Amino acid sequence: MVQKLYILKNTNLSMSGPGEGKKLLGKANVYLHEKGKSNASVTHIDIELKELNKILKPGEASFVGAKKGGVFIGLKKEMIKRAENILKK
Repeated sequence: MVQKLYILKNTNLSMSGPGEGKKLLGKANVYLHEKGKSNASVTHIDIELKELNKILKPGEASFVGAKKGGVFIGLKKEMIKRAENILKK
């Protein structure tokens, strides 16, 4: 199955904080993980928050985009369904 990848063209987008239609999942531990340390094969960013696995299952891939003040994680169709179920609760 082919997944569409959407690229944001507007670089003036910024994080908006709390608001209507947003549900706080929790506070995450975020680490810059250096290549060669703690089994990292490449330098990357770890976001550790178990609630994310209710939306993104281990082994699934997604994409990340940057905004002023943070990043967003784009979701595929099956991930969107799980996220929307969480929002209904």
